[in-house]
Amino acid sequence: MKKIIITLMALSLTLFAAYKSEYPTKELINSSIPIVDIRTPGEWKETGILKNAVPITFFKIDGSYDAHAFVNELNKKVDTKKPFALICHTGNRTSIVAPWLAKEFGYDVTNLKGGMEYVTKGLHIKTIPYKQK
Repeated sequence: MKKIIITLMALSLTLFAAYKSEYPTKELINSSIPIVDIRTPGEWKETGILKNAVPITFFKIDGSYDAHAFVNELNKKVDTKKPFALICHTGNRTSIVAPWLAKEFGYDVTNLKGGMEYVTKGLHIKTIPYKQK
């Protein structure tokens, strides 16, 4: 009986998990959906971040990562029971991280294709300077 309940709980997570991959729109950028910027601090300093973005680095400059630390920080800063989106420079990193978060944790997460390149050059949305806390 215990195994059945655990199996059903695990299945329910995958049933409610949602992963989308879409190009950002001005409406999405200006909505109340949290946008987690997973780029590096150097990238945030260089180009700025979106207003109201939540900066949490996933991949370090050398390509390494600490998934456990990222998820802990994400859960502290974002209500992961609600939909949120991930953004990086071009969408490559988020195309790896977003489906993993949906599959492993049941999060409702959107990969913003094209990343900051698309947002700043395609949508012409201005960034704000990154201020390290």
